[in-house]
Amino acid sequence: MQAIIKQAAKKLEPQLIEWRRDFHRHPETGWTEFRTAGKVAARLQELGYTVKIGPEAVTAADMMGVPPADQLARHMERAVAQGADAALIKGMTGGLTGVVADLICGEGPTVAVRFDMDANDIDEVQDLSHLPRREGFASVNPGAMHACGHDGHVAIGLGVAEILAGLKSQLRGSVRLIFEPGEEGSRGARAMVSAGAVTGVDYILGGHIGFQAQKTGQLICATGKFLATTKYDVTYTGRPAHAGAAPEEGRNALLAAATAALNLHAISRHGQGATRITVGMLVAGQGRNIIPANALYKMETRGETSEIDEYMAAEARRIIVAAAQMYGVEYDMIQVGGTKSGESSPDMRDRVRQIAAGMDFFEDIVDYAAFGATEDYSHFMSVVQQNGGSGTYFMIGADLAAGHHNNHFDFDEAVLAPGVELTALAVAELLR
Repeated sequence: MQAIIKQAAKKLEPQLIEWRRDFHRHPETGWTEFRTAGKVAARLQELGYTVKIGPEAVTAADMMGVPPADQLARHMERAVAQGADAALIKGMTGGLTGVVADLICGEGPTVAVRFDMDANDIDEVQDLSHLPRREGFASVNPGAMHACGHDGHVAIGLGVAEILAGLKSQLRGSVRLIFEPGEEGSRGARAMVSAGAVTGVDYILGGHIGFQAQKTGQLICATGKFLATTKYDVTYTGRPAHAGAAPEEGRNALLAAATAALNLHAISRHGQGATRITVGMLVAGQGRNIIPANALYKMETRGETSEIDEYMAAEARRIIVAAAQMYGVEYDMIQVGGTKSGESSPDMRDRVRQIAAGMDFFEDIVDYAAFGATEDYSHFMSVVQQNGGSGTYFMIGADLAAGHHNNHFDFDEAVLAPGVELTALAVAELLR
């Protein structure tokens, strides 16, 4: 089977590059991945998978950080204009852009693989030294760019889907492919998990091109110390007043927000592990001589474990409320993102290492690395593990043109076929 999968992945390489470049040219940010999800769903249906989209794949009540309805409508129209199937897109109304696909191959375990689909809120560089610009597949969508490799992840996902569909008669169990929207900002996993994305899953795999593996030929088999996170948008609403004639009549939302920002950063660290707190944006006020009646800030907490993050988030909520009370202003706090912490399972790490060692492509195989940041995949994996399953998150090394989330980002496309081979082999080994 290893030889069959290797040959199939190599044969798919031109198609993988074509898919990757198409998705790169048409990037879509969180909850607006209508074209990407539509293309994925259509191809999976052609391959014989049972495909779930819309409310079958995403629970609307658990979505976080969803764009306004008018923006979603515009993105839906753009997706159809850029070649997506209008009927499929209609089924994703409201930003329900997740895709879950099952291939039932008889009695046996269920193996899931997660692929993230969303792009970053970045304008791609237009310099001719940038390969996507030079080769004609740079982003055509303003304010969106695949600067993290998710375009490659989707292409790998379609390649894995095609190979496993061809091996259906030789597998025992079920394949579940999860194409996640809104990974950036930690928005997609919770809504997909509550819709049943990992229900009944025994094993789960996820991966990333680059990140800590930044050399083609390198592989990190397992990742841990994913930071849990909670993300809030907070608004304060006070009362405007003349700053010179009647300042006592005002209620200063700017000072409330500034007080909160300073005290949020003063939350005590936790003795059981790493913590983070960031107020990344604060906008307030209307004019020089007006008591500021409005303020908005965007902030997040992170913790080495979900429990530590909840401590940080609870302290943050307390400070947000106290600052509003101190200045006599109203507040509104909306959670716009959040995910669990996670650790890869040792048994899955060992499986990935064994498979990679049998491939010609990987020259530098590393057992484990601490992630040190947030990845929404950890939510899927943690739920599977809590239900008695196991999982791992690997990183496929790739030479990079620039770091992740940089407008010059690009990766070595030579990693696409080996990524398909590795993932398909891992699933096939579990379902033999």
